[in-house]
Amino acid sequence: MALSGLDIYKLLPKTNCKDCGFATCLAFAMALNQKKVSLDKCPHVTAEAKAALESASQPPIKPVTIGTGARSLEMGNETVMYRHEQKFYHPTGIGFLIEDTESDMAVTDAIANINALKFERVGQAISADLVCIKNSSADSAIFLNHVKKILSSTALNLALSVRDPKTASDAVKVCKEKRPLLICEDPGALDAFINIAKGNGLPLALACHDIDEAVRFIDKAKKSGVEDLLINITSGRVSDRIQAYTFIRRMALKKGVRALGYPILAFTASGTPDMELAEAVSYVDKYAALVIVKNRTKEFILPLLVTRQDIYQDPQKPVQVDPKIYEIGKVTADSPVLVTTNFSITYFTVAGEVESSKVPSYILACDAEGMSVLTAWAADKFTAKTISETLTRTGLAEKVKHKKVIIPGYVSVLSGELEDMSGWKVAVGPKEASGIPNYLRNVK
Repeated sequence: MALSGLDIYKLLPKTNCKDCGFATCLAFAMALNQKKVSLDKCPHVTAEAKAALESASQPPIKPVTIGTGARSLEMGNETVMYRHEQKFYHPTGIGFLIEDTESDMAVTDAIANINALKFERVGQAISADLVCIKNSSADSAIFLNHVKKILSSTALNLALSVRDPKTASDAVKVCKEKRPLLICEDPGALDAFINIAKGNGLPLALACHDIDEAVRFIDKAKKSGVEDLLINITSGRVSDRIQAYTFIRRMALKKGVRALGYPILAFTASGTPDMELAEAVSYVDKYAALVIVKNRTKEFILPLLVTRQDIYQDPQKPVQVDPKIYEIGKVTADSPVLVTTNFSITYFTVAGEVESSKVPSYILACDAEGMSVLTAWAADKFTAKTISETLTRTGLAEKVKHKKVIIPGYVSVLSGELEDMSGWKVAVGPKEASGIPNYLRNVK
C-alpha cells in the first residue's frame, strides 16, 4: 500500500540537515509523497529505508514514451483516479490500425486521410498520435513493405503489431530511429519479443488474457531488463475490459501494486462505426493510455478527440482566450461591437455565429477568469465595472466611431450601469449565441 507523508517521514533520518534542498525532513517527506522529488535527493537514507520507500519514491504508473522529438507520445505517470482530485496529465494517445492485407493504394490513401485529420477547437490544435501496422498477412515481406511505406509517408509515431519474432526484428531495423511501440501478439513468443525490445531500447506491449497473466508477463519482462511496458488485455467484452482497466488503475494508485503500475493499451473491436466510437470513448474515459481504432473518417475521429480534450482539460484552470479585441471579418469604424467573456467555449461559440452572419464585427472578450457569461456575472467577474475598464484598456474607442456595444441578453441588467460608467450606448443582444446572426443582420 502507498505510504502517507508521515509514514515516509518516520523512515527518514530526521536530522533536518537540508542536504536534500528542503528545510526539514518532514517537508521532504511530503514532497516525496506527492511525487515532486525522488528519494535519491536524500544522501543519508538507509538501505532498509530505501527498500521500504521504493513505492513512494517512484511514480505509481510508470512513465513510458513512444517515438522521439516533439511529437513523441508520453503515457503513464498519472496520480489520481478521478480528474476532480487533481487532474490527468498525459492525454490518451489515439492511434489508427492499418493491416498489411490492405493494398498499397489503399494504404497510401489511408495515410493521406490520416495526415489530414487535424482540427482546431477552442483555440487548441487536436489530432491523433500514432499509426499501428498489423501483420495480418503473416507475410514478412509484405509487412516490411507496408512499414517502409508508412514510415516515409507520415510524421506520426509508429506501433508494430506482430506474432513472428523474426518479422518483428526485421521491421524494427527499418524504423528503430522512430522508437516504435513493439506489440507482442503471441504470448508464446514473449521471450523473443523481450529480447528485441531490450536490444533496441523500445517500449513493449504485452498481450495478456487477463490481469493475472499481465502480472506474470510484467514480472518476466522486468527481470529481463525491460522497463517500458504497456498492458494489453485481449479477452472479454468491452464491459469486462473497462472493469479490468479500472481495477489495474486502482491497484496501482490506491494499493501500490507495482506489477500493475503501467500504461494500458486498448484495441477497439466493435464492428460498426457508432459502436466502435462508443467503445473508444469508454476506453479514453476509463484509463486507457493508448487506444487504437479501425475507423479513419472525420466524423468518427473528431468526437473522439473532442472527448479526450475535455477529459484532460485541467478542471481547476478553465481554457481561456486572451482578454482583448478580436476582429471577425473585414471590420470598419462602423462595425458592431459584441461583448462577452474570455471563456474559450463562450468566445468561439460567439465568434462562430458572428462569422456565419457575414457581418464584420468586433468581439470584446473581457477577463472573467475563464468563466462563462452567467457564471462570471454571478461571481461578480463580469460586471459593468469590468466591461467599462476593458473598453478603456483596449482602446476600442479609437477603432470605432459609434460608441455602441452589444451585451449578452442574459446580463441585460448591466445595461444602465454600464452606460453610466463607460459613456457608451448599450444595446441588449440575444440570450443565446444562435440568435446572433439574425440580430446582426437587423441591427441598426
